[in-house]
Amino acid sequence: MTVAPWPVLAPVRGRIRVAMVLSALSALAALGALLLIAGAAIRPMLADGGSPWPPLLLAACSTLAALTLRLAAFGQSHRAAFRLELMLRRRLAAHVATLPMGRVQQIGPAALAKVMQDDVKALHVFVADATPLYARAVVMPLATMAALIVLGWHYAAAALAVALAGILVMAVAMRDGAALTSAYNAARERVAAAVTEFVQAMPVVRTFDTGQVSFGRYQRALEAYLEMLILWYRRSGLAARASLAILAPLPTLAALLAAGLWGRGEAAPGVWLAALLVGTGLAEAVMPVMALRHMVARAGLSAARIAEVLAEPPLPAAGDEAGLVVPPRDTTVRFEAVCFGYAGGGTRVIKDLSFTAAPGSVTALVGPSGAGKSTVATLLCRFHDPDAGRITIGGVDLRNLPPDHLATLVGFVFQDPVLFSGSVADNIRLGRPEADMADVVTAARAARAHDFIQALPRGYDTPVGERGVTLSGGERQRITIARALLLDRPILVLDEATAFADAENEAALMAGLSELMRHRTVIVIAHRLSTIRSADRILVLDRGRLVEAGPHSLLLAADGLYARLWCAHERARNWTIGAGGGA
Repeated sequence: MTVAPWPVLAPVRGRIRVAMVLSALSALAALGALLLIAGAAIRPMLADGGSPWPPLLLAACSTLAALTLRLAAFGQSHRAAFRLELMLRRRLAAHVATLPMGRVQQIGPAALAKVMQDDVKALHVFVADATPLYARAVVMPLATMAALIVLGWHYAAAALAVALAGILVMAVAMRDGAALTSAYNAARERVAAAVTEFVQAMPVVRTFDTGQVSFGRYQRALEAYLEMLILWYRRSGLAARASLAILAPLPTLAALLAAGLWGRGEAAPGVWLAALLVGTGLAEAVMPVMALRHMVARAGLSAARIAEVLAEPPLPAAGDEAGLVVPPRDTTVRFEAVCFGYAGGGTRVIKDLSFTAAPGSVTALVGPSGAGKSTVATLLCRFHDPDAGRITIGGVDLRNLPPDHLATLVGFVFQDPVLFSGSVADNIRLGRPEADMADVVTAARAARAHDFIQALPRGYDTPVGERGVTLSGGERQRITIARALLLDRPILVLDEATAFADAENEAALMAGLSELMRHRTVIVIAHRLSTIRSADRILVLDRGRLVEAGPHSLLLAADGLYARLWCAHERARNWTIGAGGGA
């Protein structure tokens, strides 16, 4: 979808108008300089023409004014572009922060990054460079035609005939311009996506396919892009080159010479010279109009994507019917007949789920892959809202709690640890930047991270690199656990918090977590059933439904799904290479 970029430019429309006015005045000053040069050139030929220096001086002043106005126009447009870039990125960031987290994940980080970086940058380029040219491309041909009409209608007719011929040929060249531009931009984006995928997946590429499959996708994207360019060239190449040749200065100059010869008895030599100087600028003034069409189309695509993100509905406002926010009375987490399906309530992954997690208790969620365990955690953090039923904390519906208030209640440790390119201490302090070093160290000790942090080159001041690339998976996970512990939230959600811990560190890590999980409402999602056997209550999910609930011993005695999962877990723990091979 392509839209006109102008509505998105509303915050800087005033500056853009000033830039366009200055650019238009620059074009008029340049045209005036040409007329003055013609007058200066003809003065020596006239008996009473006088000195050519006054008009030449005025022409120099007019040229200087044209350059000054042009620079001022681009200065205004560039200031407007930088202001727009800042405002759009702030607006997009603020709006994305209000969206449901599940919707943000559906859109994807790559798509959002493209909108906030590439599309905003495209509008920056359009505002900075195209808007002054736009004004010049409109004003210069009109002013030139007005000057030619004053000099003689036959000059205007000759120049206009050449310009119209060029425009007609260009229109033929661009007859499928909108469709071709859209296909061209799509092909470019596929190439960019293939390059990004190839580079980001380089370790996997080199391990599994030596680049044959992934590089093949890149190669196919390049071939499709080349085919698009060849198609565009074949459809419009000849006509485009013909239009460029027609709109060059020489055809217009030849037409004006012919018009002057045809009417040489009616016009003074000075008029003829002025027409030659002024008229050749008409064709050159028409060319930017053709080039700007492509820039407007690209800006329109970017504006459409930006508008699409800004149109995403934010989380509904929190509060009861009167708009009042009632604080939870305690940290009891309750799911009441909750149903949920992704993609706007499609196939439901959570079905009529009800349970209660009491304050100070540890509730574990287990089940086969796809049972809905992680979805339960994301619902509690309000990444999504239930399609039916409700989730409460201390008797208050999550939808009646502002996101900031909810964030002070629930701490989350994700299965995939995410670190930022800063120091170890900065990553632990992410939720509490004001925390002192003693608190940071205490949290790191509890997460069993202190020893390996101390062994790093600069200890807690060691940079972790982008996404924590300098650390192992288990080290990254322990830092994110330390981050959650430093926040000291009364409700703690651990989604596979020990997924990257080795056998030696897992027990120590769980011991530290157990100590610090006291007096909190804790919900643990785990595939390693040995880590949750001491949980106060284990909820067994299967295809989104709660099928069993109770402590470890009772669930084993029930000989149901949990017992089968436990037996499979024990077999996996005792498995060794070569076992069960049937030799």
